[in-house]
Amino acid sequence: MRILLIEDESGIAQFISQGLKEIGYIVSVAKDGKEGKDYLEMSEYDIIILDIMLPRIDGLQLLQEIRQQQILTPVLLLTARDRIEDRVKGLDYGADDYLVKPFAFSELLARLRALQRRPPLQVNTLLQLADLTMDLPTREVRRGSQLIELSPLEFKLLEYLLRNANQVLSRTQIGEHVWNLDFYSESNVVDVYVGYLRRKIDRDFDTALLHTIRGVGYCLKCP
Repeated sequence: MRILLIEDESGIAQFISQGLKEIGYIVSVAKDGKEGKDYLEMSEYDIIILDIMLPRIDGLQLLQEIRQQQILTPVLLLTARDRIEDRVKGLDYGADDYLVKPFAFSELLARLRALQRRPPLQVNTLLQLADLTMDLPTREVRRGSQLIELSPLEFKLLEYLLRNANQVLSRTQIGEHVWNLDFYSESNVVDVYVGYLRRKIDRDFDTALLHTIRGVGYCLKCP
């Protein structure tokens, strides 16, 4: 079994990697989220062991990107955070299981075996908020029965907003995720495209879904 371990604490990474290799697993180790992302772009793995508190790209952000790219590999989260809210957030972002540090190596192995036995994860291909729907395979967007034509960037922006519905997103967050670049905060490109999108999904309908949060950013939500 091929395992990708993404863990920035060298002692923990060595402990896990050595133990897994001793029982016959093939283990690749990435020391931060960016390096982990690079590994995933180059190779396929049977299981990903992912720490949440990572430099460069946070573990939860990387998890979101993995699922948005339709990577179905089972993900086991490792973290020192033991609050229920953190566990729920990790699972909602697409994790398959959650293990709190410190942990026994035998428990780690048991959880890995359990993940091997699970059926493949089914990533949701239909995003919806109220009467607004997005079908990812067909790239169709509708409000009710009305088909809405979007440009590729408008589609990508709406997909990000739908995946984070009811959350306030800053212009910087939107810029970094939609344009995949280090975002220049004084640019108005986000505001421009939000305006384009709002005219298409809200202007001809009774209920507005895309809201401006003054001084912060935007939120897609039901009023």
